[in-house]
Amino acid sequence: MSSKWQPGQLLFAGFEGLEPPEDIARLIAAGRIGGIVLFARNIGDPEQVRNLNAALHACAPEGAPLLIAIDQEGGRVQRLLDPWTQWPPMQRLGETDDPELTAAVARALAVELSDLGIGLDFAPCVDVDTNPANPIIGDRSFGSEPTRVAVHAAHFIRAMQEAGVASCAKHFPGHGDTACDSHFELPRLDHDLARLRAVELLPFISAIETGVASIMTAHVLLPALDAKRPATLSPDVMAILRDELAYDGVVFSDDLEMKAVADHHSPKAMVDGCLEADLDSLLVCSDPGLREEVLRQLERAPDAKLENPLRRMIDLKRRYAGLRESLENADGKPLAPPYAEHRALADRFA
Repeated sequence: MSSKWQPGQLLFAGFEGLEPPEDIARLIAAGRIGGIVLFARNIGDPEQVRNLNAALHACAPEGAPLLIAIDQEGGRVQRLLDPWTQWPPMQRLGETDDPELTAAVARALAVELSDLGIGLDFAPCVDVDTNPANPIIGDRSFGSEPTRVAVHAAHFIRAMQEAGVASCAKHFPGHGDTACDSHFELPRLDHDLARLRAVELLPFISAIETGVASIMTAHVLLPALDAKRPATLSPDVMAILRDELAYDGVVFSDDLEMKAVADHHSPKAMVDGCLEADLDSLLVCSDPGLREEVLRQLERAPDAKLENPLRRMIDLKRRYAGLRESLENADGKPLAPPYAEHRALADRFA
């Protein structure tokens, strides 16, 4: 393993502004940050985003490329707005129920991301939308039927990854039947394992069988499996993914700044809990202080706790990280928004 692959490669961070802050650039150059997560606060026009991402990629040390990620799901969760294509929520794709159209959306979405130097999309949301009162999932899901969600998730993931962008199935083991938002409080799911297998886990099984590059956890408490720790920090819950479902790809935590975990656990407890639960990458999307503390705790962690996460991260990055050449159309001209064919596709769901 290269000396460039340091514990901080497991940390994905966000920042404010349209240019790389000096502290972020230094951490990337030292190999102490493995990935960047972009938000609307980082997005200006296409040229600015390309220049930002090129600068971020250029900071990375040789042999340990940077992976840039974004939440571009469609509907109310998409960071790239006009002039990029505005995609419908996944619920519309599920209602249309044409898996090939779902695949076409994912391919087009991947083209727009890849053209900007973005190698990972935290999509799709494969939660099953079984609770109409759910404030956070709703139309982000392909629907309320586990089989339909599973089919559309598989087509979305396969198409996106064939187009060169890593996909991320979220939020394991399922956030669709909760009644509160984990950004602000800790949701609770009073389901036993039999119910999870019958409903929530089916789309994740489909995603894994399709070869999904990564999975994101849910900050959700499941008392039937672990009465004290949310799924993100629970070895008992995550053993379902690693052992029963035999998933050996990268597992991301949801943002550790979210109150569902941050209000109840210290930074050390969160890092220790994530590693105990066999997660691979920790997200700190805004707070520089928390980012520094999480990095400090990762760099103090025993080597035995870091070996498998680093192995998985290396494999993910070898496939999807780094800056690629700009895409071209049939006439050999660089692609750029607005993408007429993509907009026509999105309009089919209006």
